[in-house]
Amino acid sequence: MRLGKYLISGSIIAATLVLSGCGNSGGKGLGRGIFAPRDNAGRVSEGTLRQRQNTPVAINRSERAKRGSIWDLFSNSDDPNVTVEVNKYIWNAALDVLNFLPIQAADPFSGVIVTGYGTPPGGGRAYRATVYIKDPALDARSLNLALQGRNGQPASRETVQAVEDAILTRARQLRIADGRL
Repeated sequence: MRLGKYLISGSIIAATLVLSGCGNSGGKGLGRGIFAPRDNAGRVSEGTLRQRQNTPVAINRSERAKRGSIWDLFSNSDDPNVTVEVNKYIWNAALDVLNFLPIQAADPFSGVIVTGYGTPPGGGRAYRATVYIKDPALDARSLNLALQGRNGQPASRETVQAVEDAILTRARQLRIADGRL
């Protein structure tokens, strides 16, 4: 019984020593040359510091510092100019309302849906649509829609407005049905 306690205690001490050797001393202690030649003021000479910065150990340490650590995954340090957020309700509503159009490209990270030509149910004219969702808010300003006919002419403003209204209405319905208000 005592032998088991000693083994566990010894293992904990050994693990602590091994892990303490993995830490970065922040430029102090042996890594900075405690035994390096010093001048009269007690400072390490400039040439010695330069030599130590070019060693493989120092280069590896600086590369590790640039990479970061595992804890950087949990920080919210994303550049807001790079990250794009898309409202999922508007995204799904646009796919629901425009389901009669064949999808040519869809990128949920940038919020762009590009469709091919298709005729709406009960309609006689074929359209193609490009949807751009530019904001995470469930708001009319978040949605940009462009409709184009087969002749290359843009659809009338009333038609575009009616499709935008249908998408936003469906998005609100999806939001209410989600139940997480």
